[in-house]
Amino acid sequence: MTDTGLGPLAVDGAPALALVGPTGTGKTELSLELAERVGAEIVNCDSRQVYRLLDLGTAKPTAAQRAAVPHHLFDVVDPDQTFDCARYRELARTAVAAIQARGKRALLVGGTGLYLKVLRYGLAPAPPRDAALRVRLEAMERAAPGALHARLQGCDPTAAARLHPRDRLRLIRALEVHELTGRPLSAWQAEHGFRAAELPIRVIGLRLERAALYARLDARCAAMVAAGLLDEVRSLWQRGFGPELPALQSIGYREMGAHLRGRCDLATALLAMQRATRQFAKRQLTWLRADPAVEWVDAATVSAAALAEATRGSPAG
Repeated sequence: MTDTGLGPLAVDGAPALALVGPTGTGKTELSLELAERVGAEIVNCDSRQVYRLLDLGTAKPTAAQRAAVPHHLFDVVDPDQTFDCARYRELARTAVAAIQARGKRALLVGGTGLYLKVLRYGLAPAPPRDAALRVRLEAMERAAPGALHARLQGCDPTAAARLHPRDRLRLIRALEVHELTGRPLSAWQAEHGFRAAELPIRVIGLRLERAALYARLDARCAAMVAAGLLDEVRSLWQRGFGPELPALQSIGYREMGAHLRGRCDLATALLAMQRATRQFAKRQLTWLRADPAVEWVDAATVSAAALAEATRGSPAG
């Protein structure tokens, strides 16, 4: 059996599994075989694959892949609808409970570390949304792109360091919490601690040598464009989902949209998409490495058979 590098396993019961890692490490393909081997159903843990019609650019599992193994929490909302970690936690908890009630195992798959974190540990207490404040913050960002991140650096540098300057939804939430409570979101989160697991999940992380990962990501971006990503963006716009939507500011949609609006040629757009994807993978890895619960395996050598054997009946926290 291939050595997974996972610790000794045991015992009674089989908690949920999570297969995480940077984009491009092969989570989708491995998860399909692993799910079949351990009797699992797959639950999405990617913040962009929840959106309908965002298929190629989010590397969403194909219709054939989703038919082979039951999949949950894909295509949940339209691109112009709000979706956040609280909503994800609610839906994912329901999906996991239903899967376990059927005598199956839940296998969470994706690279959004925050979604997995709130599912495992719950949410830090914080005030509800303020619609008027959000409108004001949105207008501020439209008038001066980058303004939200700059403002957050002034009032909550810890949160600002974690968030990408274009992550508008999370930037708005962090600023909203600070304005409504006078306390930084990072302080609320530190107080919560994310220490007591609400849901036992064993977390397996896929890692790949950086040069190999970056080469794979560059090739995948080119393949997405060749497969029709430009047409996907055009179709979204034609349906009324404009480029200003946060979902369409995602990697791939943003760069291809710039090309379609005549701001750059296709080669330049592809290079920008590849660069942004590499940077995104680096941020994902930084986030996941900070979680001591992640058990890392080599994506280039690990097999689904080895993972299935290692995680059968495994304990988790």
